[in-house]
Amino acid sequence: MIRIGVAQIDVKIGDREANYRRVEKWMEEYYTPSATETVVILPEIWDVGYAIEEPKKYGDPDAKQAIEFLGSLAKKYNVWFAGGSVLAQTAEGAFNRALVINPKGEYVNHYDKAHLIPLMDEDKYLKDGKRECLFDVAGLTAGCVICYDLRFCEWLRLYALHGAKVLFISAEWPTIRIDHWRALLKARAIENMMYVVACNRVGNSKNTEFGGHSVILDPWGEIVYEAGKNEAGAFIEINPEQVQQIRDHLKVFEVRHPELYKE
Repeated sequence: MIRIGVAQIDVKIGDREANYRRVEKWMEEYYTPSATETVVILPEIWDVGYAIEEPKKYGDPDAKQAIEFLGSLAKKYNVWFAGGSVLAQTAEGAFNRALVINPKGEYVNHYDKAHLIPLMDEDKYLKDGKRECLFDVAGLTAGCVICYDLRFCEWLRLYALHGAKVLFISAEWPTIRIDHWRALLKARAIENMMYVVACNRVGNSKNTEFGGHSVILDPWGEIVYEAGKNEAGAFIEINPEQVQQIRDHLKVFEVRHPELYKE
């Protein structure tokens, strides 16, 4: 068993300190001690929101501030942080970067968003990531992707083929397309036979309302937890052993024909 903390919060554009305080407040409000290994997920670009037009002003150099901040919280509460992206400014350019931090407060891995959404002008201001992000927690393989990546079934299927049993998805998904959010998440859980843990922000910025409905889905696509459209949070235990049981039963991966799927 592992325990998942889903931090559905609002995000203030360009106000890193306010957003850090909001994360701290969320942990104070929702965290309860447990002997079960615990992983917390935050929304997409939770540190500064979509202030991507000025990455040199709002970006976090190599995500070091976020790593230090999440590291201190991870040690304090003895939890992982997996998913929850920040605006990372690097020598190569700016990235929408999700971080993996262990309970010792150590940086483990990161994921740079591979599919940049034109509707949010990400392709104008950000660099696209070139690799997946896998890590081990509580003896199982997990992975991270971000928001618009959800629409690319081929990309998420690679995570399953490479052993992921839990996929963490951070997002700033608008209310106007929340039905797509729910449908795509369910489809990805079912087709890959894995747990999908998705954290979406709430609130308004730049004339866009963000829809919440953060969710945990099991490998059958059944809802284990779902938030509403306001700030919320929960810690939910899941059983990753169910993933292999379902994969062994349906044998989808064994009967694939990759040679048929080439363009």
